[in-house]
Amino acid sequence: MGENSTERYIVAFEIGSSKIRGAVGVVDNSGVVDIVATEEEKLTDKVRYGCIQNVEVSNALNRVVERLEAYPRVDPREITGAYVALGGRSLNIRQTDVKISLPAETEITRPLINDLMQKAAATIESDRDVVDVVPVRFTVDNKAQNNPIGSYGQELGARMSVVSCVPQIKRMLRRVIEERLGIDIRGYITRPLAEAEMVLTGDERRLGCMFVDFGAETTSVAIYKGGAPVYLATLPMGSRNITMDLCSLNYTEERAEDIKISVGNALTQDAVRRRNPADGIDYTEVNNYVHARADEIAANIMAQPEYAGLRDTDLPGGIVITGGGARLKGFNELLSQQSKMKVRVGAPTASVRISDGSVHGSEAVDVISIVVAAARMPETECVTPVEVSDDESRPGGYAGLYHDDEDDDEGGSRIGKLDDDFSEDLNGKHRKEKEKKREKEEKPRKKGASIFDNLRTRITNLMRDDSDWGADEE
Repeated sequence: MGENSTERYIVAFEIGSSKIRGAVGVVDNSGVVDIVATEEEKLTDKVRYGCIQNVEVSNALNRVVERLEAYPRVDPREITGAYVALGGRSLNIRQTDVKISLPAETEITRPLINDLMQKAAATIESDRDVVDVVPVRFTVDNKAQNNPIGSYGQELGARMSVVSCVPQIKRMLRRVIEERLGIDIRGYITRPLAEAEMVLTGDERRLGCMFVDFGAETTSVAIYKGGAPVYLATLPMGSRNITMDLCSLNYTEERAEDIKISVGNALTQDAVRRRNPADGIDYTEVNNYVHARADEIAANIMAQPEYAGLRDTDLPGGIVITGGGARLKGFNELLSQQSKMKVRVGAPTASVRISDGSVHGSEAVDVISIVVAAARMPETECVTPVEVSDDESRPGGYAGLYHDDEDDDEGGSRIGKLDDDFSEDLNGKHRKEKEKKREKEEKPRKKGASIFDNLRTRITNLMRDDSDWGADEE
């Protein structure tokens, strides 16, 4: 695993409605995560509301994998495993109270906590898959305990937040990643909670705040109180709704997206400085559409605390927003005006270095958060060293900038810190660890021939005097 034998390589995939993102992080023995490679591919109409609709997504993902493997910090390693983000409309969270009665006063241990988590997971209907169980609070003999391990009592109780999704989400991910690409899924990670745990401060989580991931087709809302998530919802609306509204002005979707990004503004026209539409764009008309849809999305976001049984005053930590939609001009100001709450853009606050200079932390929170959450899980390697001769070395990659944000949460995240046995049971029922060196012919990666391979073939054919110059064209 490189010069430092204590380093672990973690690979993460986030397959969204508008794009696929992949990242490779290197974790040292101190737990610091260094993001050494990130890549993305655009998608159109192959993923809807978090669920893959077409397995041809594997072609785009394979291109992401090939480019990740070409980075200097990754090459000559092959990606053989990955952690995968779970999100989308079917994702929801349910709070449940569970307890265990003990025959006598007993020391509370980690296995007892795991038993409680298993009981909580068992409360979810059999037609849904449990993807995460997060403790909200504990009691020992009806007395509140932040950390009950080490205390004594006869009754252990807890309130747990259980996250689940429809089985189709995982099933399609396995078809694309494991069956078509031959890459093992090491574990599934709830994306909105992983993002929130990375970008929120400890005070925000304890006091109460709302995390918003404003995506292309969906907007995820997670509400934290007392240090744990108490509510999770995915709204079936996102920034693409604004783009499609602009298409009614006789623009193509690509042109409408460009206009939204370059001149769109979510604030009312009175708050927007008018400009001379020398480029033929009616700014007033465009921003009437942008404001109307942005106002609707903001109103739906602000309805979530009530659905969670909370008031705005219960969330003094304010709103923290991420996602591509959060970069729409004026949207954060609009959200602040509607909510009367402070709004800030989320960026990594965990101990993360970003060596890939092509990415800014706040713009890739989704996939970086999956790497960070995976780093806290039972140790698993995601790459396998391969032998490469000097003439087959692959150029590529980026010389990166250094980025370091200290984690100001002394308590640390609860996401990704489940007991090894329980975490393995949740994430690994469908898989076993494959052999580190797998035979290429058993599960071949579908990769196209390189330009050098094509050239070598053509030269060989010429020498044989029987070549067909068009036969090996891609």
